[in-house]
Amino acid sequence: MSDATEANGPANGPTDGPANGPAEGADKAGRRVRVVLVDDHRMFRTGVQAEIGQTEQTGVEVVGEAADVDQAVSVITATRPEVVLLDVHLPGGGGVEVLRRCAPLMADAEQPVRFLALSVSDAAEDVIGVIRGGARGYVTKTITGTDLVDSIFRVQEGDAVFSPRLAGFVLDAFASTDAPPVDEDLDRLTQREREVLRLIARGYAYKEIAKQLFISVKTVESHVSAVLRKLQLSNRHELTRWATARRLV
Repeated sequence: MSDATEANGPANGPTDGPANGPAEGADKAGRRVRVVLVDDHRMFRTGVQAEIGQTEQTGVEVVGEAADVDQAVSVITATRPEVVLLDVHLPGGGGVEVLRRCAPLMADAEQPVRFLALSVSDAAEDVIGVIRGGARGYVTKTITGTDLVDSIFRVQEGDAVFSPRLAGFVLDAFASTDAPPVDEDLDRLTQREREVLRLIARGYAYKEIAKQLFISVKTVESHVSAVLRKLQLSNRHELTRWATARRLV
C-alpha cells in the first residue's frame, strides 16, 4: 500500500517523538477524531501510529498517511479528516504548500479540516510560516503520546495548541500592531528554492537533495543557480553563511 493511501499511520504531540506504550485516557467521554498523518519518514509515521492509533483507547482513528505534498493533498481531499498532523519539511513544497492547496477545506464551515504541525524543527520561521498558512497549532516531536492525543482533540475543537517555547514565536510575530519585518531577499525565492537553500546550508550534496525532493540533480543545480543569482552570492559557502545568519538552517 502506498504512503498516500495507507489507512494506518503514526501521530505525535506537544513533546517530541512517540513515547513508550499507547496513549491512554484520552477517550473518557467516548470522543472520536479522524486524523491524517503527513510525514516523509515512514518509520516515524509507524511509531506515531503505534502510539496513538489504538482507537478504542485513544479515540484517534488514523484514516490516511502521506509522505509528500501531492500525496497529502490527495489523501486529505479523499478522506476529509477532522485533523491533519503535518510535518513542516516535505518533498514537493513543504507543509506550507499543503496548507495553501487545502485552504478551501480549512474554510469549509460545515466540515473544516484543521491542521496541527508536528515537526522536529523549532525554528521561528517554520512555526510562523505554518501558522500564517492556517495551521491551528505547532508541536515538536519531543511530545508524548498522551499530550499529542490531547492536542489533536483540542485542535479538533478549534483551540490553538503550541509547545510552550514555540508560543513565544507566535506572540512576537502576531501580538504587535506593527507588521512583522519582511525579508525582501528571502521573498524573492520560490518555496522550492527555499527548500533547496535550507538543504544546501545543512550540508546536503546535490544528489541527496534531489533524492529528498524527488527532483533531478540537474533541477537542483538550476535552483541553486537561481538562488545564488537572486541573492547575489557567489558560491554555496556564502549561501550557507547567508542562511545561517537568518536562522534558516
